[in-house]
Amino acid sequence: MGLRKLLTAFGKTTAFAALGRALVPADRVMLRVTGGRLGVGTPLGLPTLLLTTIGRTSGEPRQVPLLYVERDGGYVVIGSNWGGEKQPAWSANLIAQPEATVSTRGRTTPVRGRLLEGDERQEMWDAVARYWPAYDTYAVRAAHREIRVFLLSPR
Repeated sequence: MGLRKLLTAFGKTTAFAALGRALVPADRVMLRVTGGRLGVGTPLGLPTLLLTTIGRTSGEPRQVPLLYVERDGGYVVIGSNWGGEKQPAWSANLIAQPEATVSTRGRTTPVRGRLLEGDERQEMWDAVARYWPAYDTYAVRAAHREIRVFLLSPR
């Protein structure tokens, strides 16, 4: 079994979700230190960006590493929270204040986040799930909520 297939199979497990949650702080630091060039998943072929939003209650900058797929000149990110019960805080921050920044591949870009809905959401979901099939597993775990999909467009 190839590395990509093995990683995809592992990505669908609850063990991966637990590991992913535990690695978020390390991923955040690694992305910050490398200017968005390297995340924990980068050597495994998982493109990661560092999203900086403004906390909706604190007003303070909040950073989170996210997998992404480039589409329509921007970045598509998924609020899967590994299939957890709640929507991730960064997604609520982005809805409250759509202006944010993305650091990836050594550059920081101001972006505007837009929550996708309907057919547009489904099209982007399909594109991202083709790249990282574990998202479909997360959707099953989070069946009580619709996982948010955002397009982050450069501004």
